[in-house]
Amino acid sequence: MKALPALLSGLAAAVVLTFGTPSPAARAWLDGTELAERFGGATIDGRYASGKAFTERYDHDGHLTYTEHSRTLGGHWSITEGTLCTIYDGDTSGGCYRVARVAPNCYEFYFVSRTEDAAPGPRDGIPRWTARGAVQGQSSSCKDQPSV
Repeated sequence: MKALPALLSGLAAAVVLTFGTPSPAARAWLDGTELAERFGGATIDGRYASGKAFTERYDHDGHLTYTEHSRTLGGHWSITEGTLCTIYDGDTSGGCYRVARVAPNCYEFYFVSRTEDAAPGPRDGIPRWTARGAVQGQSSSCKDQPSV
């Protein structure tokens, strides 16, 4: 039985080396000021866990434009309780996300709630990795796989 802890320890080290930090709870989340500075007036190009690509523009006035293939949605974005919320007009697929900067121009988005009123989500809830994106106009430093 002494071999089992050593095996598990080696497996955990391999997971960390392969996928990065194993827990989103260990992430350094961007705060409201950092979210406003990094995303206000910016456009990001991103990918979901499924590999599907998207582009999202965050205008300074709070308007947002989301594009995925030939689908375009309007809506608004806000910073609510330390989360970046993207709420789309006539579509319930948006929500609020914790955001972590994982490389110089690579941000990961972790879903925490469907609405601004529910942000930042339950205290004991674990944010779920949703997407990764980079700000347009700068060299992307995102890798193909999530860091968790």
